[in-house]
Amino acid sequence: MTINNSYVDQAPKQLFIGGKWIDAESMEVDDVVNPATGEVIAQVAHGGAADTEKAIEAAQAAFPVWSSMPVDERAKIMRKVADLITEKADELAEIMTIEQGKPLAQAKGEVLGGAESVRWHAEEMRRIYGETIPGPGGHLFLVKKEPLGVVGAITPWNFPSSMITRKISPALAGGNTIVLKPSPETPLSATSLMKIFQEAGIPDGVVNLVIGDAPAIGKALTSSNVVRKITFTGSTGVGKMLFGQSADTLKKVSLELGGHAPFIVFDDAPVDQAVTDLVSSKFRNNGQVCTSPNRIFVHESIFDEFTDKLVSAVKKVKVGNGLEEGVDAGPLIREDAIGKIQRQINDSVEKGALLATGGKRLTDGDYANGYYYAPTVLIGVTNKMDIFYQETFGPVLPVIKFKDTDEVINMANDTNYGLASYFYTLDLKRIAKVSQGLQYGMVGVNSNTVAYTQTPFGGVKHSGFGRENGHQGIDDYVNVKFINLNYGI
Repeated sequence: MTINNSYVDQAPKQLFIGGKWIDAESMEVDDVVNPATGEVIAQVAHGGAADTEKAIEAAQAAFPVWSSMPVDERAKIMRKVADLITEKADELAEIMTIEQGKPLAQAKGEVLGGAESVRWHAEEMRRIYGETIPGPGGHLFLVKKEPLGVVGAITPWNFPSSMITRKISPALAGGNTIVLKPSPETPLSATSLMKIFQEAGIPDGVVNLVIGDAPAIGKALTSSNVVRKITFTGSTGVGKMLFGQSADTLKKVSLELGGHAPFIVFDDAPVDQAVTDLVSSKFRNNGQVCTSPNRIFVHESIFDEFTDKLVSAVKKVKVGNGLEEGVDAGPLIREDAIGKIQRQINDSVEKGALLATGGKRLTDGDYANGYYYAPTVLIGVTNKMDIFYQETFGPVLPVIKFKDTDEVINMANDTNYGLASYFYTLDLKRIAKVSQGLQYGMVGVNSNTVAYTQTPFGGVKHSGFGRENGHQGIDDYVNVKFINLNYGI
């Protein structure tokens, strides 16, 4: 399958550095595979350390231009980017679905959400406020926020468009320049966005794209003294590695890493709403989401009612090629993702869990050449099973029974992760206690949504540090400078 789309066809095999599309030093290319069909759909440049150094130099050269540009002019360019993303949403969504697999409606929603992020940050850059602090006689204390410089951004495959806009937008709003390294599985969304920035008239070198050898590119970014911040979304293991590599150059680091979200349903919860919210959030992107509900805790008094309704709802989830009408869940990203899921399920069943539905790879008919897995529910999961502690990143719902509030808070916190959490109850006293007790960066109360452009997104513990979105997100892309002005001399 080939993509008939000008944003890809014009330069599908090149890197974007210094405002130009150029070949990689290696002159090599990598295949891009459609996970729904197994077909090679395109090829992209295989960049490395030398290409990354070029991109860093281009970003450094562009920094004085962008950081000194009047806020109104920078905001105008960013609004133009947002408008172009919105205008091109259908073709950008198609690119994403073909290279990543998620249903087309979800892909378009992601694209439009990315446009909103760019638009919001274009306005928020006007509100990067400083402070005036009372000083002793003859002194004026000033605090101002200044851009960091060059930012290295490394993004994942599960949200190949919104993760890019979520990092580039606050960086540009803060006056910084960018070197972007996207996932090798989903580079076409990145090349398409670079073309939009180019079309919007952003100065050469403000945004740069290097695709290819992940270890080499990452090392070049982390070891550079020119790069003053690394922002990364991905696995906890890779995040720790990048954090360690950045130590010698003492740069800022923001890490949005793995999650193992609890989804708690108390005895007074609206069961139908909880089931609906759980299914819609779990099978969004087929469970390949860091905030996806991974451990489902249900109070013993409603356990049978909840699990019966959950199994019925999960059986109705339609799996298929994301380009098809009515598909709820697409393929997984790679073959190894299926192997990990199957090992977790086998371990759970061997240790006593009931496989209520699913539990197998889908291979018949249209599923034959893709990476499809049946939506799965496991009932009676315990902390003796691997799935209780290991993030699944797939379409599996492990259901766990609990008796009281203190017990479930302890079980929910029994993990190294601390990104997102959810719970359902109508008891205001319990809402206050559980919200306080959950050791997570984000808590959804009677809601399955914790990500908004205007609110801080991020975790604690092994889920990372730093925040994206909201004014807190921009704060991660600026330095704070104190100025002591002695006007009494």
